[in-house]
Formats: sequence, C-alpha cells, structure tokens
Amino acid sequence: MRSATYHCVDIDGHEIFYREAGDPTKPTLLLLHGFPSSSHMFRDLIPQLADRFHLIAPDIPGFGQSEAPARANFSYTFDNLARVIQRFTEVMGIERFALYAFDIGAPIGFRVAMMYPERITAIISQNGNAYEEGLSDVWNPIRRYWSEPTDANRDALREIMKPAAIRWQYEHGVSDLSDVSPDGYWLDAFYMARPDAEEIQLDVALDYASNVAMYPRFQAYFRQYKPRFLAIWGDKDPFFLPAGAEAFKRDLPNAEVRFLDTGHFALETHSSATATAIVNFLH
Repeated sequence: MRSATYHCVDIDGHEIFYREAGDPTKPTLLLLHGFPSSSHMFRDLIPQLADRFHLIAPDIPGFGQSEAPARANFSYTFDNLARVIQRFTEVMGIERFALYAFDIGAPIGFRVAMMYPERITAIISQNGNAYEEGLSDVWNPIRRYWSEPTDANRDALREIMKPAAIRWQYEHGVSDLSDVSPDGYWLDAFYMARPDAEEIQLDVALDYASNVAMYPRFQAYFRQYKPRFLAIWGDKDPFFLPAGAEAFKRDLPNAEVRFLDTGHFALETHSSATATAIVNFLH
C-alpha cells in the first residue's frame, strides 16, 4: 500500500492524471503541485506517508500527464483550474481531506477550500503564498506583465520556461547540490517543450494577478473558518519569502510555521523532514 499507483479520470471532458497510495479508509491528503512541475514532485513524500494516510495527487490541467486543452477551448485561469480540482474531488468521492498545497497549487487549493470549507480537515502550505510580503523582487517582471500585458512583457518571461531557469528553481538555495535529483527539472523541461506548453504557462502567469487580488479573501477565509494550518517553507526560496510563511499567524494565531534550510522545491532535499512534520501535525 506504500507504493503509488497511477490513473486517469475524466473530469467534465478533461482527462486528469493522478497518483494514489495508501488505504482509502484512512484520512485523505490531497497533494497539489506547483509550477512548472507535476505530481512527480511528490514521488519521495508519498511512500513515507502511505502507511498513515490515503494520498491522492492530481496533475493540474496543462501540467504533467494531465490533458492540456487547447487554449481556444479552455481558459487557463486560476478560477478555472480550481473548478477542475474541485470537480476532481467530487468525482473521486473525496468527502473530507487535508490539503497539501505548493506554489501555484496553493491559490488553487485555497479556492477549493473556500468552496467547501466544511470538507477541509487541515491545510499544509509548502511555499504556498497568500500575503503580499511573501512576494520577492523576482516577481517584478511578472508584475509588469500583469499591469501591461503586452507582447514584449509576455516575451520577457519566456526565459523562466527554459531548461536552465527550471533547473535554477530546483537548485537555488540548496547547500549541497548533490542532494537534488536531476530527474525533476529535466522532466519539467520535457513537459515545457511540448507544443503550446509555453503559451499555456504564460497564460497562467498572467492570471496569477488574480491570486494577489484574492489575498484578502483568502485571509478572510482563514479568520472565519480557522483551519488547522501548517506552513512549512524552504527559507531560501527566491520567489516566496519567509515573511509570507510568518504572515499566516496574523490570521491564524495557532498556525504552525516551520522553516527548512533549502529553496523552493523543498521536497527535493527535505522530504523526510517534511513527512515527519506532516505526521506530527495531523496526529
């Protein structure tokens, strides 16, 4: 039961890939990946938790092995991506679950939590931001694109889709690079090289502005529903600063905040520490 199995399911006409492990009668943990990754990022975490939890990790539309609908037929907004994940939980019969959300998976997951607050047993945010102070200066070119969505500003972001930049996201802030498997960043680079993938991701980047606009609503949800909350953060993340993790305590005074000595993709180097933190938090 500790090894993952791999499946696809039709969600309102879209094929969604997911990996699953553990006993479905045990508490469910829904794992949402980030950019430019896929559920592959949970390959080391899942076996460490599968004896205690039912784990299910979908690939978001346009990422990994899930379908990437044509941009003419599917709007790559966070509202739309969240609706697919919300429907995924319904189709899969996941009535109550804890949420593990990373990077872009966080605003998707927070939207799902706001739709069904009674179904959320806890939230674990791993470098998943909901506060302005968590955004570093690395976001400045993306902010320019938000304010002026010109072709020039869109083209200026293409470098972050290239293999060297993807590798940098995995390695930045890691003290010993031999701890980072190349499998993750080369797989992401392979997915990014597929037809139209770059344009899809630029659409996602443009709509990230909607998440920042929703930060006050996310924070209001935290205050109103007070979900059990763990923020576990690579403290050398170039995108989301430690201040963003600390800020959760402003709206959730009982939130647990833990920092790991690593960068953005913390599971690449600290999956065991993260698994231990999750077990201690959820039990």
